[in-house]
Amino acid sequence: MDAHVGKRRTGEQGFTLLELMMSMLLLLLVTLIITGAMRLGYRSVESGEKKIDAQERFRTSLNAMESQIQAGIPHTTAAESAEKYYFKGEPDALLFSSNHSIWDGRRGYLIVDYRVAPDENGKKKLTASEHTIGLTDKRETLLMNAMDDIRFEYFSTRITEGGSWDSRWTDEASIPEKVWVRLVYRGIDFSLVIPIRAKRVPAQTVPARVNPVHGMGGSGAK
Repeated sequence: MDAHVGKRRTGEQGFTLLELMMSMLLLLLVTLIITGAMRLGYRSVESGEKKIDAQERFRTSLNAMESQIQAGIPHTTAAESAEKYYFKGEPDALLFSSNHSIWDGRRGYLIVDYRVAPDENGKKKLTASEHTIGLTDKRETLLMNAMDDIRFEYFSTRITEGGSWDSRWTDEASIPEKVWVRLVYRGIDFSLVIPIRAKRVPAQTVPARVNPVHGMGGSGAK
């Protein structure tokens, strides 16, 4: 009987070193696969969140621009014994007065400055700054970036019958009736045609009290 038991125990061998190494290798491969899948899932979620944030920012910026331009007011300042409007338009810049703030929608006379510039990836970005007329509370924010194209054009019926669009607005005696904001993102055109609704001229601003937005040249107070 003892011989039989000894024979049985001799046949019961453990794992060899090769089998143990193969098992560890398989376990490592499974761990790597699971870790890679979790990382890919995390990146997908993070990318989706960033895309949603970018889309929400874009919609918010569009709504803010539309409200601010629609609320544009033909505010004037006395300069060299003549009235001059706070409005100057270029293809890549827009300076105007409005009574709607981007930040809190508060009412009050504001000087608004939109600027188009290249971003760090060679695309285009749009920044906006504003300050209350007569104060120095200037604030600035990035409205959108990574855009294929951002451009402004201006419509008026004063020059030609039926009206026409122009890439620049230099008439200091009036403001345009509409502003076309051309926005192209990843080949998709999100252009807006925004009417300027206000026609009444408010009281003049004394030039010496205004802190003009820099760089637009000649439209603000000196």
